[in-house]
Amino acid sequence: MLSEGWSGVPDAGVPLESVEGPLGVLWGKSAERAGGQTNLLLSHLLDTGAVAERLWESFLAPSTRGLLDEVAGGPGRGRRLFAWLCAVHDLGKATPAFQYQWEPGARAVRAAGLRWHGPTVANQKRRWRHEHASAYLLMRALRRVGWAECHVAWVWPLAAGHHGMFPDEDAVQPPRQGRGQLQGGADWEVAQAGLLERVTVELGFEGLAEVQPVAVPARAVQLHVSGLIVMADWIASDKEYFPGLPDVSQVSMKGARERAGSAWTKLGLRGGWGALAGPGPEAFRERFGVEARPSQRLVMQAARDMEGPGLLVVEAPMGEGKTKAALMAAEILAARFGADGVFVGMPTQATSDPMFGQVRAWLQALGRGDDLASQVALLHGKRMFNKEWRGLVEGRERVGGEFGFAGVDEFGCEGDVYGMGEQGRGVGERSGAGGPAEWFLGAKRGLLCPFVVGTVDQLLLAATRSRHVMLRMAGLAGKVVVLDEVHAADVYMSQFLVEGLRWLGQAGVPVVLLSATLPPGQRRELVEAYVAGAGSREELRLEALPEPGGYPSVTSAWSAVEGPCVRVDSCEGWRPDLSVALAVCSEPVPGPRASRVQERQAQQEADVAVVDLLRAQLEGGGCALIVRNTVVRAQSLYSALAGVFGVGEVMLLHGRLAAGARAERTERCLGLLGVSGPGVGEGRPHRLVVVATQLAEQSFDVDVDLLVSDVAPVDLLLQRIGRLHRHGDRVRPPGLVVPQVFLTGLGGGPVEGADAGSVCGGGPAFIRASEVIYGRHLLLRTAAVVADALRPGPGCGSGSGAGVWQVPGGVPGLVAAVYGGEELVPAGWREDAGAARVEWEERQRERAQSAVPFLLTRRGDKEGVTLAGLHRVAVAASGGAEGGLDGVVRDGEMGEEVVLVVREGEGEVVRTLSGRALSVNGDVADELIDDVLAGTVRLPGGPASSAAAALGPLPGWVGHPRLRYARALVLDGLGWGELGEHRVHYDDVLGLTVELARRWPVR
Repeated sequence: MLSEGWSGVPDAGVPLESVEGPLGVLWGKSAERAGGQTNLLLSHLLDTGAVAERLWESFLAPSTRGLLDEVAGGPGRGRRLFAWLCAVHDLGKATPAFQYQWEPGARAVRAAGLRWHGPTVANQKRRWRHEHASAYLLMRALRRVGWAECHVAWVWPLAAGHHGMFPDEDAVQPPRQGRGQLQGGADWEVAQAGLLERVTVELGFEGLAEVQPVAVPARAVQLHVSGLIVMADWIASDKEYFPGLPDVSQVSMKGARERAGSAWTKLGLRGGWGALAGPGPEAFRERFGVEARPSQRLVMQAARDMEGPGLLVVEAPMGEGKTKAALMAAEILAARFGADGVFVGMPTQATSDPMFGQVRAWLQALGRGDDLASQVALLHGKRMFNKEWRGLVEGRERVGGEFGFAGVDEFGCEGDVYGMGEQGRGVGERSGAGGPAEWFLGAKRGLLCPFVVGTVDQLLLAATRSRHVMLRMAGLAGKVVVLDEVHAADVYMSQFLVEGLRWLGQAGVPVVLLSATLPPGQRRELVEAYVAGAGSREELRLEALPEPGGYPSVTSAWSAVEGPCVRVDSCEGWRPDLSVALAVCSEPVPGPRASRVQERQAQQEADVAVVDLLRAQLEGGGCALIVRNTVVRAQSLYSALAGVFGVGEVMLLHGRLAAGARAERTERCLGLLGVSGPGVGEGRPHRLVVVATQLAEQSFDVDVDLLVSDVAPVDLLLQRIGRLHRHGDRVRPPGLVVPQVFLTGLGGGPVEGADAGSVCGGGPAFIRASEVIYGRHLLLRTAAVVADALRPGPGCGSGSGAGVWQVPGGVPGLVAAVYGGEELVPAGWREDAGAARVEWEERQRERAQSAVPFLLTRRGDKEGVTLAGLHRVAVAASGGAEGGLDGVVRDGEMGEEVVLVVREGEGEVVRTLSGRALSVNGDVADELIDDVLAGTVRLPGGPASSAAAALGPLPGWVGHPRLRYARALVLDGLGWGELGEHRVHYDDVLGLTVELARRWPVR
């Protein structure tokens, strides 16, 4: 029922001259959403301010408190300002535009003499949202008391954006069609001013004028504070801990602080290590049980020598110990610059899992006695298949659905955030004592946990113009950010990485980047992005950026008063170079018009060549890794090898296995071949062949005796070589003492005889899928450096040769050559290579440009001073669980995920992929939810993923918090299913195979 029409005559009631009347009726939450009784708006504002005080005392990093003290005018002043910024976020609820929406509350407001014209307020085409009203009222009030315009300009967007989007100033004005009724007349102005004054005084200020800051914070700091405001609001909106208070006489700052203190304790919220002491000279051994290597000491010294928070780019060989060095650098930087935790970003979910254990072990070794290791959050969608994470959260109350507090709707009440589904809800595991607080495990809140290990996507998403991006920035600012394998970011992802580094640089966040194979151009781009952000510059070119003089190396960059400072140091590696023998195991490469029969025949011949090679090489035992560029090639080769060696000696690992099976196989593989695992005769297999896809390129810490790899761009090829003879002291089987790499996926002839003729317009022939994935340009340049190294010698198949690469000493030169602009390919390939370069450069430009609409700032806006209009054109929120925006930062390369279930015969019995029975409609008991989700598998991009868009959840999944957005792909009892016009099959050993209805390159 809508509010009554405005008569123009105030009702009898408390005189408006007394503010207590309006303050006693203006509601912030309805009784239905506040535990059964109305929560007054004054109560919610003071509660939020009290929560902010708790955040200041027990959560904010020392660096954040220092920044806010500077903004507020000196030490100790930031606390009040921060609490005030949080408290006034919902001032706009003191308007007819909000108060009319709940009829019982509206009646009380009218009875107090605050009136409006009901039809005018209710029938607006464009609603005036309360967060916009908050910004409008703040602008008006602050200008009236004489605030400088520069401070008004940065403060009002914080209120306007507390529901996740930053509008421009025009958007927060009340619609003209409202004829002044939406914001209210003179009587409303008195009530609004009285409410703001009451909150301001309760927080310790003499009046509104005294609140005015003395400095304008950088825009990245504003974004950080905005995220903290959202956090305070969400906590203070939890009806369990902040039930309704309908009587204004019960509302006080003292009471709000008591409520906030109780809530904070019960929620178990906490920050990180607080003020951290700088590690001493023995810290490395104390943390890791070994002495630091020269390169690790180099990294730590670089962290100590930085004159301000900045960027460290660490380039060192695979197996050099970059991760340990980065964690020690994080500890040093945190102690020096006031960070309160770490975020470690990895390229994939699979690489995040082992890093989770390493970070926990490091924190445990700090020996502080406050159980920091239990406060590490693993942040990716498949974390419940990580046994260490499960061990951290199991044994406590777990639910299949939402828990704790999910977020606030437009009324400031619990519920779906603007219809965003699980994007705005907490879904997943409960945690209790001994693990991260349950509150942190909700959607969009994971980065706020003091210690986080997850995929790099978490940082990339913080650089998108998406809703609630401020929560991501609040989770990164105040930490030290460590990103591993940064070379893995392609040109599209790099746009978000560069944007993220700009914001982190401006926020003063120390960042450590790790890579073994970083192209020089990418290093320059990353360094320039960070220092440009630190200087709040649109563009910055470091004309004198030094190149590393050795390998390993550390490039340090920070901002000083006189401008950016850059320093480059290098040292010797911890072990001598390996002479890695290269050989080409050529195979038939079908042309673009080959039939499917011809393609299958060529694949069979390629498999036979590798089988024969391994039969000879592993005759005396040994462990080999084979990396194929596509799942289809990996599956085919596995089948051929298993037929010769037996399934017990061959393992298959790729991204199209069900989530549960993939996690188990990865763990088993790392256990058998891990760098720190047992030596031969102490548990290491006598013979094992692992057939994998690109999963084996990144942070896959295994040690193998032999490598067979499809040709890939040189940096990725070198990453694969990094798994070879990784443990220097291991005893190798006879014949495998010398590290050997056999290259596959290309035709024979012109690689070792570079000018011997044309196979494909001048250069060598590569399998079609490799060219689709990587482009011919980089493959040709990689083939050129291979050709340069090859020399006559024994090999495999026709046109074979052998050569040597010095690893790791030769790594920087090889990468620089392939990614540089110098002429590299033999004369006979140049026409082919020229055309490939033109095509590659055009594709690079297209992919880079396609990221622009999603970036947090636009060209020309990177020197902006406030957050106003940041979301003028925002990324559309996708439905589904958190992480639904992954396709935005990965160029849609990730195919759709489906949950595989099995329906037997003509009946209606549905089973999980592992065989456990569900109900007729697929209803899932709580104890089966993880078993259902263990059947999640990612489809290849392209037609199969497009067809999956038509799938939906099973009937029994509709409404289930963790399954309502899941796409169910139903298989028959033999593992077959239909996906549009395509057929799919799932095999417990091979994983998912897809038969497309028409020809298409399948990865």
